Amino acid sequence: MQAYRIPAQGEAARLCDIDIPTPGASQVRVEIKACGLNFADLLMQKGTYQDTPTAPFTQGMEIAGIVDAAGSDVSHLKPGDRVAVYSGQGGLAEFGVFDADRAILLPNTVSFEQAAAIQIAYGTSHIALAHRAHLQAGETLLVTGAAGGVGLTAVEIGKLMGATVIAQARGADKLAVAQAAGADHLIDASDDLRANVKKLGGADVVYDAIGGDVFKAAFRATNPEGRLLPIGFAGGEVPQIPANHLLVKNLTVIGFYIGGYLTFRPQIVRDSFDTLFRWCAEGRIKPHISHVLPLTDADKGLQLLRDRTATGKVVITP
Repeated sequence: MQAYRIPAQGEAARLCDIDIPTPGASQVRVEIKACGLNFADLLMQKGTYQDTPTAPFTQGMEIAGIVDAAGSDVSHLKPGDRVAVYSGQGGLAEFGVFDADRAILLPNTVSFEQAAAIQIAYGTSHIALAHRAHLQAGETLLVTGAAGGVGLTAVEIGKLMGATVIAQARGADKLAVAQAAGADHLIDASDDLRANVKKLGGADVVYDAIGGDVFKAAFRATNPEGRLLPIGFAGGEVPQIPANHLLVKNLTVIGFYIGGYLTFRPQIVRDSFDTLFRWCAEGRIKPHISHVLPLTDADKGLQLLRDRTATGKVVITP
């Protein structure tokens, strides 16, 4: 089969021919129909992601497909089942072997492409906003990088939870995407973020995927008792948070990494995915997929993320 792999430490990722894997006793083999791309895939290529596997490995963190074979200890899944798997690796291939307890059955009305686009981006926003920040109806949510893979889902879920959503993104086209997802107010990335948010009454919750100066401006525009979620650092700089300002304004900065929950509280992730797939089946969320590409174009798909020309998700269909 074909797989998009990092063959050795320091080597560039490329399409390779490898053997179709055999599932272990507690695993399932999935014929992969769709795989979502993530900014973390780019970090893995540089070896800077916190959960980069040891090479060689196949890239691709979230998949959807059909169970092809099940190990002897697997009783809740069978060949032919439609599933989604937050795998962490192994998704950019025609087949993959995954732990059965990470596989979740899909409603028939949720497409493979939708399922591959939902898990990490929507799961991150849903758990961060609902479980960690406890966003309340009537509060104001500021989302930076609001047209990106995770930012756009934060806009949509924040609005679904009853918040007033301020979306920041670069350029009219990306702001239009955020507005279509439910944003109430739009701020271009070239404008003064702090001043514009303050004009709108400040932010109660900040969902920041950019870091650097953007986080600093959002921090200064946060209302007393506000909560800040540093979700990612797409801008390249990890912000240093002044503890004295936290004290004066009674602010809370909340750490959140969805992959960590798979280790210490996996049920939180499973419950979130069940909710999100149900919401998708009911039409309450609508994943925005800007590009669907074949496996042979995996390089092109990752370049779209690198150049920040994609909006929402890029999905690969092996």
